[in-house]
Amino acid sequence: WKGCDPSLPPFCCIGEFVPSQLKVVIFGLTVTSSWGNGHATLWRGLVRALRERGHAVIFFEKDVPYYASTRDLSELPGGAKLKLYSSLEDISIEAKRDLDEADLAICTSYCPAGAAIAMLIVESKATIKAFYDLDTPVTMHALEIGKPLDYLPAHGLADFDLVLSYTGGHAMEELRDRLHARFVAPLYGWVDPVAHFPIAPKERFQADLSYLGTYAEDRQQAVQSLFIDPARHLPEKKFLLGGAQYPDSFPWTENIYFHQHVAPSAHPEFFCSSRWTLNVTRSAMAQNGFCPSGRLFEAAACGTPLISDTWEGLDQFFVPGEQIVLAKTTADVVDAMQMSETERLRIAGAARERTLAEHTAAARVRTLESLCSSVSNRQVSLQTNSFAGVA
Repeated sequence: WKGCDPSLPPFCCIGEFVPSQLKVVIFGLTVTSSWGNGHATLWRGLVRALRERGHAVIFFEKDVPYYASTRDLSELPGGAKLKLYSSLEDISIEAKRDLDEADLAICTSYCPAGAAIAMLIVESKATIKAFYDLDTPVTMHALEIGKPLDYLPAHGLADFDLVLSYTGGHAMEELRDRLHARFVAPLYGWVDPVAHFPIAPKERFQADLSYLGTYAEDRQQAVQSLFIDPARHLPEKKFLLGGAQYPDSFPWTENIYFHQHVAPSAHPEFFCSSRWTLNVTRSAMAQNGFCPSGRLFEAAACGTPLISDTWEGLDQFFVPGEQIVLAKTTADVVDAMQMSETERLRIAGAARERTLAEHTAAARVRTLESLCSSVSNRQVSLQTNSFAGVA
């Protein structure tokens, strides 16, 4: 911070932000393996953007066999530090040292032994102690049914200076009311435009409409009406489904083609080879609203026009009819697929422009910096009031 007393630690005064002063320490699920989780690709983009803004980054990841056997990244972008560990005990001294020196320390949902790591952060000298729930609807549902979550401290989130949520809307109130979070803010999904951009179509992925997603019973009804039924109505069109865990009973048609697994590195090929791509949201997220999947932004950044199911808050990210087509029925999808080429390309271009302006990892880093500034100002205000009370 410029214009501040240099004897004060970072974030202890109000001034002009200097990005290079931040040391960010993250404990997360995984950044090295993108297999079977949505966290890794997001973190890679955010770490790259943090480094481009001049921040130092350390990412701690537990070295578990499942992710070790599917690891597709060994070094973090931009010279960020990756620290794999076998157990918390093995790295406790090193972790405490890094956390004590951190300007921002973050623990995430589904972080192994997350409750213990959360306490390690809370008890550290980190300037801003944060929890980032990348799975807020899952967290809320578990609390409703009384299911314990090993990534949450037993007494909630009251000890954190900042609680971030991948989902907005009324999830903010839930995190405050149910988990006693003091300062809550959304940090929505994002795309890394370095990894997602328009490329030439690939024959193996060419389709009139694609859908990328793991099978989930709670969104199968929407997949039926927005993907399978349109395939039956348009037998001359090619439909492509990419994902995993689809049962033998899935109602395939002759014009629906399937890719068992599409690695994140192949997502640009997948999206860019489709005339349209479909987004279908998990029911818990759709019910909450304000829940943009990172794949929405990936497809848009690749220049592929989007058809999506509807949920509250979607219009905060894309303008319906201008940057995205919303579909509630089979007829909505069929109509979209029969749009003129001029209209299709116009929608795709508008969505890409909006995404690159507002929904990149760099944009989310700027949001994070602003939130940290707000927390810092709040801390200064509390300290000032405390000193005034003593005086």
